[in-house]
Amino acid sequence: MAAAAGFIFTPRPEFAAKKLLAAGEEKIFEFARVFRNRERGRLHAPEFTMLEWYRVAADYKAVIGDALALVRLAAEVAGRPLTYLGRSCDGFAEAEWLTVAEAFRIHAGIELLDTLSPQGVGERDMFASRARRAGLEIAADDGWSDIFSKALAARIEPKLGLGAPTILYEYPRAEAALARAKPDDGRLAERFELYACGVELANGFGELTDPIEQRARFTAEMDEKQRVHGHRYPLDEDFLAALARMPPASGVALGFDRLVMLASGAPDIRQVLWTHMD
Repeated sequence: MAAAAGFIFTPRPEFAAKKLLAAGEEKIFEFARVFRNRERGRLHAPEFTMLEWYRVAADYKAVIGDALALVRLAAEVAGRPLTYLGRSCDGFAEAEWLTVAEAFRIHAGIELLDTLSPQGVGERDMFASRARRAGLEIAADDGWSDIFSKALAARIEPKLGLGAPTILYEYPRAEAALARAKPDDGRLAERFELYACGVELANGFGELTDPIEQRARFTAEMDEKQRVHGHRYPLDEDFLAALARMPPASGVALGFDRLVMLASGAPDIRQVLWTHMD
């Protein structure tokens, strides 16, 4: 891949990258220092390293292949399986491909697609009822996305990437703010995540390039932020303008520190960070 961007400090490297795609770049990557507020733990740090790349005119299965190749490379360099807290993943094994709907059915006992309208809008009360029957604790103010996240974290993620990498794909459209919808099913989007040892390593999309739909999704996201946290951020108007000129593309962001952590067998991300804040 040709490099059109270098080592930068940014909270959202994808916005800058997509502006470059709109300007005519075709294959780019960023090795970026990025930041997230209020995230701290074995797998989370407020400051970490992201490897992010994009391919113009490529199906998102192409960048899935890239991500799996990086997992194989990490396993080769380490000379050992990827490991985390007693879980193991053979980086050379053929990946498991699992749709999000299949994962919810198999690991959580929930028929996820039944809780989505044909346009991908979540039916919150139906989802809450089914999640409670599956044994999850759902609060009265939990929205559809909150319930989705709780089920994913508690019942599904710990069972992914065990023995072999897992590609979790075809996310609900409601959980894919930057991904284009599946052409044959408006409930779903071209989003995937790569897992190893129960740990999410990468998140990628067939990129949404419709500025009108993107504006509507961002506005809905800010409405929810206002409801939950009492504040909202202004929309990036330059980014929305660039989308109108951006060609079809696919992209992925991979947590570099997490990959190093699994390759080295470290139990905590702070052990592999170049620098970190306590």
